Amino acid sequence: MRKENMHQSVEVMYKKVDECPIVNSQFSFFQMVYVISGNGFLKINGNCISYQTGNLMLLTPNDYHNFDIVNTTEFLLVRLNSEYVKDYRSKSIDHIECLLHYASHLSGCILKRKEDEFLVKSIAESLMHAIDNADIYDEDLITHYVNALIVIAARNIAKIKPEGIKVSADKRILEIINYIQSNIFFPDKLKASSIAEKFDLSGTYLGSYFKHHCGETVQSFTSNYKIRLIEHRLSFSDRRINEIVAEFGFSDESHLNKFFKKHKNISLTGYRKAKISLN
Repeated sequence: MRKENMHQSVEVMYKKVDECPIVNSQFSFFQMVYVISGNGFLKINGNCISYQTGNLMLLTPNDYHNFDIVNTTEFLLVRLNSEYVKDYRSKSIDHIECLLHYASHLSGCILKRKEDEFLVKSIAESLMHAIDNADIYDEDLITHYVNALIVIAARNIAKIKPEGIKVSADKRILEIINYIQSNIFFPDKLKASSIAEKFDLSGTYLGSYFKHHCGETVQSFTSNYKIRLIEHRLSFSDRRINEIVAEFGFSDESHLNKFFKKHKNISLTGYRKAKISLN
């Protein structure tokens, strides 16, 4: 097993390969992979997923992966380290969290909007041009392209149904999920009574309706989503524990620590230290 780190905040690379040079790679950074040409299979965390020209795939930190190349493949790799993620979060936290939250649930190409395929191809070509034609302000230009790619990836991921939701789930359940995610920092709005009132449902029916479509209770879904966001705060930001307490509406640090430990079986500081040691 080879572990690879990066020290630049963002790195854009072009690779043309006939076979994967590294088997069972594990990176400490976040990576977007665009397939310029070629096809084959991405083997990630024990799963095998086909890829082809025009695909955009996401690899999260500490994924185990390698590519099985069928036909010579050209890759454009956009790598983001934790420092880039921290800086981006201060600008638009929703986009980067969308990627970080859902990427580990995804397989294969994340492009779901047909019209975005052209945009991603254009951005990839622009990044390639910047790589091949070094000039003044290249770093700023590349950053703008990468940020645009993040926004496009995020809005496509938003179209993907959450893990566990039934294929037959109706539009209203997706609206409820979106409501929960949009109001995750406002505990009063996340109460079952508030959600039921918002969607003109009885509290009892909301519970059975949500579990039928999502395979878990509203409370479980909300808690798991909140835990993931708190994990990202601990892994990719310098926010103090008391700042996270205030952000998520917990009464105090003890309350948040108890909530986190119940779900992750580790304290907040213990989790953060473990993540730092991995990087």
